[in-house]
Amino acid sequence: MKAPVINNNIYRLSFEDKEIILIGTAHVSKESARLVASVIEEEKPDTVSIELCQSRYQSIRQKNRWQNMDIVKVIKEKKAFLLLSNLLLASFQKRIAEKLDIKPGAEIISAIETAEKVGAQIHLADRDIRITLSRIWRVMSLWDKLKILFQLILSSGEIDEISEKDIEKMKQEDMLETLLADVKKSLPVLRDILIDERDKYLAHKIKTASGKRIVAVVGAGHVPGIKKYWEVNTDINALEKIPPKGMFMRIFKWILPLSILTLFILGFFYGGSTAGAHMITLWIVANGLMAGLGALIAFAHPLTILSSILAAPLTSLNPMIAAGWVSGLVEAFSRKPKVRDFENLSKDILSIRGFRQNKVTKILLVVAFTNLGSAIGTFVAIPLMLKVL
Repeated sequence: MKAPVINNNIYRLSFEDKEIILIGTAHVSKESARLVASVIEEEKPDTVSIELCQSRYQSIRQKNRWQNMDIVKVIKEKKAFLLLSNLLLASFQKRIAEKLDIKPGAEIISAIETAEKVGAQIHLADRDIRITLSRIWRVMSLWDKLKILFQLILSSGEIDEISEKDIEKMKQEDMLETLLADVKKSLPVLRDILIDERDKYLAHKIKTASGKRIVAVVGAGHVPGIKKYWEVNTDINALEKIPPKGMFMRIFKWILPLSILTLFILGFFYGGSTAGAHMITLWIVANGLMAGLGALIAFAHPLTILSSILAAPLTSLNPMIAAGWVSGLVEAFSRKPKVRDFENLSKDILSIRGFRQNKVTKILLVVAFTNLGSAIGTFVAIPLMLKVL
């Protein structure tokens, strides 16, 4: 189906008895915000469908949403890494917006405000960002996850170096895709999850929105995919599922600690008590010190650093517990976030210093860096233990 073009950014589509006006916007463009407002005012649609999920919509509508966050619950539910990634993404987008002197997501805000002005219903068309990130984590190795984390962190310090050419590229790409560009090259499946799956999802949600006349506001990078999948019957329930961990990873998380315990037994059996004790010492020192170093890098509380050193050698042998979860909980109780930490979160995520000083983001960094240190310690200890044999 060829969509009639109104101008370079607007297309008219149809589905059953519905007319859809699709607007491809630039997330970092003032012109897009004005275009969205003018089209909605002129078309006076029944529904305005926007490229937001419920959680991101609430982040725009509820300025005090962070005050309701239960950081301990986040850690216990193993969602610290997802939340940290989400905050880093928000930081990147906000700093780009500040550089261009616009509001983050100005075109979406314009769509919401103009829709309310003309009495149109707001329809959320995008997949929950947490599902998208969760689906990404499932197909990535630990190394790829760490690359993403560091790329997100480093991006926070590179905003001032972004050129006009980079900005023009961002106008045509999904923000998350831009951030993960380097990782995407080595892991092509990311494009399927970040772009293709969401194009299918957006196309389905837009054409099934209520109303006969619909204005849909999406990033320009999604327009070709939405048109491509417009007449495809998509099972969005499948796209909303978080796939289970692969069989290899489920087996590996048990094989690794069992292998290490086997090394201890072999050390005592072939080398005697001296060799066995030496191997245990190497394990405790390597794992504990590296986990403690990770917590130290995150500027954790002294008790948190100590808990990391003590917990890591044990948690690394237990596939159900991670050292970062222990250190994160200790940090949360040692330096309990205050109301002002949640109130200042949207401002503090705009700088590395803010990330480090805010107690909420510091806890998330402690979880991430302690887990990283423990993982490094494990792979440092294993060859040292083998040398003892």
